Amino acid sequence: MMMHPEIQKFIANEHLQTLRQDARRPFRPTPGVEDHSRIELRLCVVDDLGALEDLAAMNGVELPDGSFVVALVDGRLVAAQPIERGPVLTDPFVRTAHLRRLLELRAEQLRPATRWTFHLPRATRRATA
Repeated sequence: MMMHPEIQKFIANEHLQTLRQDARRPFRPTPGVEDHSRIELRLCVVDDLGALEDLAAMNGVELPDGSFVVALVDGRLVAAQPIERGPVLTDPFVRTAHLRRLLELRAEQLRPATRWTFHLPRATRRATA
């Protein structure tokens, strides 16, 4: 269905006027919900085994061997990162996106340092003519 050009022009002008009015209004961000949760990052302990197994089951994977850096929110274990590389295990019913990078960074800090070996080039003799 075709619209008359004058009607299209009228609608466009109305829209422009609304946009200009909105642009003149000062920006006030909507107040967010403050999170007063207590977050704790630490190495796993023997008592965490049951909670780690639950996290692995919720993620549909087997619990990897080795140590973990775990994140607790208000005393409840909600995420774990294996120190020896692997996927982060998270509780799918808790917001944990903000904890992932912290866990990855801490696990990276705890990994054994790799020894760098530098191979210096050998001095080569110049071919003399």
